[in-house]
Parts: sequence; structure tokens; C-alpha cells
Amino acid sequence: MSLLLFFCDSSSCIQMSKNPVFQNLDHPGVSHCAKITYDENAITNAVEIYDDTSGAVRMMTSNNDSVVRVFDAQNFTVLQRFYFPWPINHTSVSPDGKMVVVVGDNADCLLADCQNGQTLATLKGHLDYSFASAWHPNGWIFATGNQDTTCRLWDARNLSSAVIVLKGCIGAIRSLRFTSDGRFMAMAEPADFVHVFDTLQNFSKCQEIDLFGEIAGVSFSPDTEALFIGVADQTYGSLLEYKRLHATDYLDSVI
Repeated sequence: MSLLLFFCDSSSCIQMSKNPVFQNLDHPGVSHCAKITYDENAITNAVEIYDDTSGAVRMMTSNNDSVVRVFDAQNFTVLQRFYFPWPINHTSVSPDGKMVVVVGDNADCLLADCQNGQTLATLKGHLDYSFASAWHPNGWIFATGNQDTTCRLWDARNLSSAVIVLKGCIGAIRSLRFTSDGRFMAMAEPADFVHVFDTLQNFSKCQEIDLFGEIAGVSFSPDTEALFIGVADQTYGSLLEYKRLHATDYLDSVI
């Protein structure tokens, strides 16, 4: 199943709202549109599409009303609601579908059970609110991005402290993505900077992409050959594509 999700209010399509719109890319038209909360101050900040432990496709929404909702991707019914003490900005489900990272308007991040929402561990180290999270394909390492301009890498086998702390340039870490092979991690700031880290070098080597404009988000292609960067600028709004470079022999001709 190929699903496309965006958020829409009654007048125009926008990045965040209370009303998610679901579209199946295999079929024309909108598959489902509904208001998921009656809290007028709540917005849906993020949606995670994943396979649960049974293999069924699920959708998890992060909302400012402090509720994480799990939807059935076939009929769009709400299967579960997980309640937390602060607004939720992002969630990431582990590759095996058993755990979920929950981050929001609190300096602490949470690792919870994906089946019942119970907190398994509280992650301490960040200094401000968190906006992003992502799992490495190995199922043990995951990352959290925070307004304190850092990304912290955690090991689910030992959560006493972050194993690595990565620093941004100018602002909060708003988007995090690993390649499907786990070789690279992209870390995006609110504007101008995207950092691509080599995980095999223990995140010590980084390519910094310096662009112009506010960054809507980043994503790798499934085959890891391309990095896409969304630019959310009224004048220069665009989708940038960067190709993965496998050889640098051409540099010999320059030297």
C-alpha cells in the first residue's frame, strides 16, 4: 500500500492542522479526511506510517493535544490513543514495531511501548523542546533533535545517557532521517543547513549542505541514492535532489 498524507483545514492545504488528509497513491482521489480532535488549539505535528508486529500497516499521529493516535491504514479507524503530559511534536516507531520514541514540548524524551503506550524509559540530556526523531535500521540506535541545536544519539540497550551529541549551526534540529542501509544520517536545521553524517565513521565525518531558505524537511530515497530537501520559502519554494556520489576519481584531474 502506498499512502500519501497531508494536512488541510476548511480553506486551504497547509503543513499542519487538525484535519489529516489520506490519499492512496494506487487510487485517484482522497481516501479519507476527518477531524481527529475537537481541541481548537491542537494541531497534528507529524504522521508516522509503519508496519506493526503483525505486519499490518498503521499510521501514528503526533498532536498538540498531548495524544498519540494509532490508525488502521485500511479503514482509517482509530485503534489506540496514548496520552502524555505534554504536547507531542514527533514520534518514531522502531524497525521491529515494538517501541516508539516520543518527543515534544519537554526537555525529556520518552521511549514507550508501541503496543500500549507505557513509558519504558525517560531520556535526559536535552535542554529544550524536541521536534524530531528517527531510528537506525539496526533497531538499537535512535536519534532525537532538539531546540537546543543538538541531535543526540541513544542506544536502546543502555539509556543512561546519549552515546553521541551532534551540534547544529544556527537553530533547532527539525528533521532527522537515516538511509535504509543505515550508512548515513541527515540532520536538518530550520533554515539554510542540512548535515549528512557517515554512521560507519561513528558520525565523525559530515558533509554540510549550505542552501538558501527555510527547510520543510529531508528524506532519502529507498535505494539510498538520493537525498531530497524541501525548501519552504514563498519565493524559492522547491524540492532539491542530491545524488549520492560513490567515487571521487574525477578530483585527480583537478589536483
